[in-house]
Amino acid sequence: QVQPVESGGGLVQAGGSLRLSCAASGRTFSSYAMGWFRQAPGKEREFVAAISGSGTGTYYEDSLKDRFIISRDNAKNTVYLQMNSLKPEDTAVYYCAAGDVVAGEPKYYRSWGQGTQVTVSS
Repeated sequence: QVQPVESGGGLVQAGGSLRLSCAASGRTFSSYAMGWFRQAPGKEREFVAAISGSGTGTYYEDSLKDRFIISRDNAKNTVYLQMNSLKPEDTAVYYCAAGDVVAGEPKYYRSWGQGTQVTVSS
């Protein structure tokens, strides 16, 4: 399996932007669909966005699609999540996952990173 490792989280003021990175081991990175999920304290893990192996197909949670952008650079084995106009409600641990299908359900992803904390202050 590919092994994702997230980075780029931190503290940001409401209205600001942040770009998360997910580096993945393995030379078959481009064969995997990649997804971003998030989990706030006391809440279920929530789908954010996903991207196909080639990078040409994307899928977003409807409530986030106008503010977040997912992309990937297969030459660098890296997927990104650009987050704009951040709100306190975006505060969560953000996880990167690799799977076989572009999907919004966690069950379709086979390998997960450890997460990176994003905190948005008021």
